[in-house]
Amino acid sequence: MNNSTSLPDTPSGAETQAATPAFSPLYQQIKGLILQSLQSGEWKPGESIPSEIELASRYRVSQGTVRKAIDELASDNLLVRRQGKGTFVATHAEQHVQYRFLKLVPDTGNLDSEGPAQREIVDCKRLRATADIARTLALRSGDPVLQVRRVLSFAGEPTILEDLWLPGNPFKGLTAERLSDYHGPMYALFETEFGVRMVRAEEKIRAVLPDASQQALLRVAIGTPLLSVERVAYTYNDTPMELRRGLYLTHKHHYHNALS
Repeated sequence: MNNSTSLPDTPSGAETQAATPAFSPLYQQIKGLILQSLQSGEWKPGESIPSEIELASRYRVSQGTVRKAIDELASDNLLVRRQGKGTFVATHAEQHVQYRFLKLVPDTGNLDSEGPAQREIVDCKRLRATADIARTLALRSGDPVLQVRRVLSFAGEPTILEDLWLPGNPFKGLTAERLSDYHGPMYALFETEFGVRMVRAEEKIRAVLPDASQQALLRVAIGTPLLSVERVAYTYNDTPMELRRGLYLTHKHHYHNALS
C-alpha cells in the first residue's frame, strides 16, 4: 500500500486556465499539506516531523521545495529547527516562547528576570455568548463560552488583569481548579489537555481608566491610566479560539513590539 501523498495532475491548455485562475508556487502547496497534518494532529506540539528527505518522498517533490515550505512555517513560528536534531512542531510549553504573545516587559531586565508570574484565578464560569463575543469567536449568539478572569503579578505586584472568553465545546472540563493547579503557560495547557494550539494573534491597544472592580484587583488609585489590550488568538485555519481583554499597569513596564 502506498501512503505517499502526491499533488494532483495539472490539466493542460484551456482547462488549465479554467481550473487554476491563480498560480500557487509548489512550495506553498507543500506548506499547505504540512499545515493539514499539523491541524489534524498527525504531529503534535513538541514532536519532531519527518525529515526533509522523507517529506520530499511523501509529496513527490524535491528536497529544496520541502525546505522552502518548512522555512516559511518556521518563520511563522509553527515549526522549530534544531541544529543536528531535526524540525519540531512549535509549542507554547518551551521556555523561550512562554511569553510569545505577551509584549509587556519591565523597564529594566525582562520577564524571565522577574521570575514566574504569580497567577490568581478570580473567576471561571460558563455562560452564553453575547452577540459581540459570538461574533469575535465565530459562534452563534447564545452558544456556550467559558469566561475566565485572572490577575498576573510580577515580583508580588499585580500588573495585568485579564478577562478571557473561550468557545465552550473545545474546552469542556476546563475549571478554575485546573487553571490554578497548572503551573505552566495557559496556552501550553490548552495544547496538552485540550488539543488547541494558538498559532497567531491580533491585538487592539488603547489607553483607558479602570472601573471600581478593576481598580481594586490591580490595587491602583482612582484615575490611574492603564493600557487596554484586546487580543484574538487563532488556531490553524484562522479559527478564533480566544478573546482576551487585558488591562496592563505600566508604571514599571512598557509594551514592546519588534517590527520588521
